[in-house]
Amino acid sequence: MAISSYRDLDAWKLGVDIAATVYELTRSWPGEERFGLTSQVRRSAVSIASNVAEGHGRESTADFVRCLRIAQGSLKEVETQLCIAVRVGLSDSSGIAGAADLCDRAGRVLRALIRSLQTKERAREQ
Repeated sequence: MAISSYRDLDAWKLGVDIAATVYELTRSWPGEERFGLTSQVRRSAVSIASNVAEGHGRESTADFVRCLRIAQGSLKEVETQLCIAVRVGLSDSSGIAGAADLCDRAGRVLRALIRSLQTKERAREQ
């Protein structure tokens, strides 16, 4: 299948799923966290799909890969922030299980996309 839009990318779709899941999960967190962990995890989650989209719109493969790596970093932030949420009692392990599963899948998809783009770029250079 040809990729004509960032919306066709599984990495972007999973990023949107993660953001929606995080928003749903954090709705029940206390208001005192609105400017703390709630805000931080939401921004990190939104950043995943946003960076995939931004990278797809860039002029070069190298720029796309750089944005995908930023998306990977945001993904790791989400995973860490959800672990902290469990540790401080904002959620329990079962409450974040769905988000954790999405994060695992997104991590694999991002790594595969990066490898694929790098392989194609190396082939073009030869």
